[in-house]
Amino acid sequence: MTQVGAAGRPARPKRADARRNYDRLVREAGEAFAEKGAEASLDDIAKRAGVGSGTLYRHFPTREALMEAVYVDRFDELAERARELAAELPPGEALFSWLTDLGEQIVRVRALKALLGAAVAEGGSPVVVQCGDVLKTAAAELLAAAQEAGEVRADLTHLELLRLNHAMVTAAELAGDGPKDMGRYQQLLLEGVRAKP
Repeated sequence: MTQVGAAGRPARPKRADARRNYDRLVREAGEAFAEKGAEASLDDIAKRAGVGSGTLYRHFPTREALMEAVYVDRFDELAERARELAAELPPGEALFSWLTDLGEQIVRVRALKALLGAAVAEGGSPVVVQCGDVLKTAAAELLAAAQEAGEVRADLTHLELLRLNHAMVTAAELAGDGPKDMGRYQQLLLEGVRAKP
């Protein structure tokens, strides 16, 4: 079973050789997931890291556990970005800029979409729940400020907003021209959630 630290995150192994294997697996998995998406072969990841499949499964018994280890820091980065934008921009602009950043992250890091989708759903592993809480809190704070400023419709919830953003990225991917289509869909999403005069 994946070792979990006090904050609910995968804990790195203590022995030096086990720690090196863990770090190599996380690094190679990040590259493989970026290239091939969430369905990248776990056996290929083990080969790329120079370890056997048994070593991979000792550290990460499931694909989700490996994805969590690869991407858990991205959620903290997204939350930090939300705080930065809230301090720098008017509330509506901060929210819309953050949603754009979130969408671009999902497009750039292909496997992140699956984990983000799980993170904004109910349930999941402790790490997915924690990642979801970080993301939901960031979205809720930005949305509340934009609603208070009268820039976003008052009946929108932060979960609806995250799910709409996730759906927009999926639509852009299906259209086949990710970044270009995403810009168009992003504009439509933002126009739809703006407060009406």
